[in-house]
Amino acid sequence: VANTGFLSLCAHGRVTGLAVEAGAAMSHVTPVCAGQTLRKGTRCLGLAGDHLSGHLQRLLLQSSTELSVLQALSKKVLTQLKEQCCYVSLDYEGDLLEKGSHQPARFQTPDGRWITLGKERFCCPEPLFRPELLHHSCPGLHQLARQSLHMVPEHLRKHVLGNVVLSGGSSMFPGFPERMCLELNFLFQGAGVHIEVLANPKRGTAAWAGGSMAASLTSFQHTWMTKGEYQEHGAEYVHTRF
Repeated sequence: VANTGFLSLCAHGRVTGLAVEAGAAMSHVTPVCAGQTLRKGTRCLGLAGDHLSGHLQRLLLQSSTELSVLQALSKKVLTQLKEQCCYVSLDYEGDLLEKGSHQPARFQTPDGRWITLGKERFCCPEPLFRPELLHHSCPGLHQLARQSLHMVPEHLRKHVLGNVVLSGGSSMFPGFPERMCLELNFLFQGAGVHIEVLANPKRGTAAWAGGSMAASLTSFQHTWMTKGEYQEHGAEYVHTRF
C-alpha cells in the first residue's frame, strides 16, 4: 500500500527526489520530499508497456508481408520481441528521415520463424515521450515531470531535480535514461542546474526492492496500521500511518 514512487526512490538510496515510473499498465511521475509524497504533484500517463506491445504489433503488420506470423504472436512473445529489439531514439525525427541511422534486428519466434525489425525498433517506445502517436492527449513523461516539479516548493526544487530516478519495466529500453536526461535538461535550461537521471540496472523491479528495504528499517515498525485502527478510521488511515 506504500506509494511505488517513494519505494523506487528508496531502492536508489534516496528519500527526496522525483520518481519517473514506466510500468506495464500505467506510467507515473511522483515527487517525494523527505519521505513525504507530494500528492498534488503526482502525474499519471495512461500509457505503458502493454500499450507499446500492441503498438509494435500494429507497426509490424503495416510493414511486413509475414502477416500470419505476426497475428499469431502471443502477448508473451510480443513482449520478448519488444524487450530484446526495441530502443529509445535520441533523435526521433532525424532517425525517421535517415534510413541508415538504425540497424535492423532479427527475432526468432518460438516456432522457428524470423521477424525483421527496422524503424519499428525506435518507433515502438516513442509514445512514452509523444503520446499523441497513440492518440493520447496527455503530455509525454518528460513534460509530466516538468509539471510535477513545478508543484515542489521552490526551495526544494533543485534538490529534487538532482535526484530523478527511473523505475519500471518500460524504463529498461536502451536509450531511455539518456533521452529522459536530454529532454529534462532542455525543458529546464536556464534554471541553473544540470539534471542527472539515476537509472539502476535493476530498476525494472525498483519498487519491489524499495519495499523490501523500507520494511526492514527499524523506523518502519512504528508505521504498522493495526486492525483496530483500520476498523476505526478505514483504509485511508494508511496515509496517516505511512
